[in-house]
Amino acid sequence: MNRKITLSLLSFIFISLLSTAQTKDRWTIQDDGSIRWDIRNDIPHSDHLEMSGQQLSVVLRYGVDAQQRFHLNRSLVFPMLRMLPNKTQNNLKQCFDLNIPALVTVDDQTLLNEQVRDITFNGLMRVESSFGYIHRRKELKDAVQLTRLLYPSANAARYCEEYTFKNSSPNQITLRVPDWHVAYTTPSEAGVYGAYCIEASLSKKGTFVLKPGETLEFFALFSGRKLSDASPVQEDTALSQINIQDERAAREALIRQWWDKLVLDTPDPVLNRMFAFAKLRGAESIYRTKGGLMHGPGGEAYYAAVWANDQAEYINPFFPFLGYEIGNQSALNSFRHFARYMNPEYRPIPSSIISEGVSFWHGAKDRGDGAMIAYGAARYALARGDREEARELWPLIEWCLEYCHRKLTPAGVVASNSDELENRFPAGDANLCTSTLYYDALRSAVMLGRELGVPARQLSAYQQQARNLERAIEQHFGYEIEGFHSYRYYEGNDILRSWICMPLVTGIYTRAQGTIDALFSPRLWTDDGLLTQAGTETFWDRSTLYALRGTIAAGEVEKGMSFLKKYSHRRLLGDHVPYAIEAWPEGDQRHLSAESGLYCRIYTEGLFGIRPTGLRSFEMTPRLPQGWEYMNLNRVCAFNSEFDIRVSRAGKKLHVEVLKGGKAVLKKNVTEGTTVKVSLSSITTKRRS
Repeated sequence: MNRKITLSLLSFIFISLLSTAQTKDRWTIQDDGSIRWDIRNDIPHSDHLEMSGQQLSVVLRYGVDAQQRFHLNRSLVFPMLRMLPNKTQNNLKQCFDLNIPALVTVDDQTLLNEQVRDITFNGLMRVESSFGYIHRRKELKDAVQLTRLLYPSANAARYCEEYTFKNSSPNQITLRVPDWHVAYTTPSEAGVYGAYCIEASLSKKGTFVLKPGETLEFFALFSGRKLSDASPVQEDTALSQINIQDERAAREALIRQWWDKLVLDTPDPVLNRMFAFAKLRGAESIYRTKGGLMHGPGGEAYYAAVWANDQAEYINPFFPFLGYEIGNQSALNSFRHFARYMNPEYRPIPSSIISEGVSFWHGAKDRGDGAMIAYGAARYALARGDREEARELWPLIEWCLEYCHRKLTPAGVVASNSDELENRFPAGDANLCTSTLYYDALRSAVMLGRELGVPARQLSAYQQQARNLERAIEQHFGYEIEGFHSYRYYEGNDILRSWICMPLVTGIYTRAQGTIDALFSPRLWTDDGLLTQAGTETFWDRSTLYALRGTIAAGEVEKGMSFLKKYSHRRLLGDHVPYAIEAWPEGDQRHLSAESGLYCRIYTEGLFGIRPTGLRSFEMTPRLPQGWEYMNLNRVCAFNSEFDIRVSRAGKKLHVEVLKGGKAVLKKNVTEGTTVKVSLSSITTKRRS
């Protein structure tokens, strides 16, 4: 048996085992859209997640120990309180490893033997517990109920914790809450803006008598500010100015806004909810800096800055579909920052604009950033559907395309110093990712240029460059690698890499079958998605998310959906929830936010097959999985419109509808694999070759 047959057989066995394996979920989906961990015998267990507002981000490291007690360590990040030297990761940070209920006494005793019942999360974390206390020399169990509610402020540099104690005993009890306030002041010489003050306080203090069934409510507030900012005379005064109900309502309103637009409706509740949570994480991580709104990856490291991959390439093209104006503004602002570095000598644009826009990072040299920016800016401009924004972005797109053209090697592919993994793994002198992004950018630029009246000669040149590049990608990167008819990532590469998925993402299907077989073979696929390189232990979700999108778009729907379902179960309901992650072992699987944008694009661009073609038009190649009778994408906010997409079975065909304002723009039965071209006034169809 030759190597290729052996690998194919192993792959078949692997997929069969995958499809029959029963995933053990720690969390469950609730009717209100939240996820819930019912604490039973699956302890001890710890996890971490990130939540963000416009002035603060917090990473909660939480869990339940073997005795069923809750533990919590809060890591606060203040992106705009900059530390010296003013580099990317030098944000003001402070950890609080504090058990606030332990500060409270009941009848002069500490609360005893916490029993966590459940933890729920819907953008706010809710923890339900009970405690006992000694009454007449005997412990009364479940005598005091406690609800914790944890969330960041939507607009202020504050993190909030609400505490509600309920007397569930048959006796009157006395609770005492201490006068608790702590403050940390940083040295003035250590901060860009001088000294900073981080404070934490409880909103109430004193003695409170609770009859059976009565409750005591207070909140803890953690905040940061410049010491030079006006400060109240007394902390009590500061807390009295905080309406905690308003803080909570503002956070909840944002979540509803994100969840009420671009709504995925399929027969699979796990995919629907993972998509909803991905919208939340992608949209919340935007910071109001002195350099304007900036989407930041997070992870206690990457804030008040923008990157050519995370922002320009990954999430900016997604924001128009969500209809979140703050997201669109942050996307446009990021491109404006990159445009500042255009130059007539065609020196590379920096990989990252950092520290609220005042500086840049270019430590990995040219990562293919020009291709990333051109790809993202062109797709964003088309999907946004705003002609004035498109006109503003066109010079940046034009410059980046010319930069890439000047970087073509004798083989006709794009040279770069590294790639998006920044020398963590070898990328040669020219890598597959950069060239495929440049290819897609050329195609999008042709479509956008037509809308803007760019001379036909220039657009014809872009078309020819795209055709030439597609041939060069095949000739230079096409390769029989480890028995698969796929791609080498760079010249000299003979080990499978996850980023061989990129031709599929950009519509190059010449080696689709061999590439898909390689991606989902045991050489690359693990329980956590794709290994970056076969034979290693390292995985980065971003390549997994790209691969799932590209596989489904290429028509391998069932294989792609099988792995997408397993991935989504693990990320939403497993042991580390509820978002896509960055990487492992680097970063300990941080919830970097742009990956959530990539997750959503599996559906918009993979399952529904949406490709922007104009400011008011798009192509759509829907892929309805077997066993599904329908799939809908409601309240899509792209192309300066709001519309619904509905796909259902009609015998052996697919019934496709596009509705705007409740009225049908398109209503048509099409054969599987048909690409539908949609504009607001005319519709045509073609069969994908």
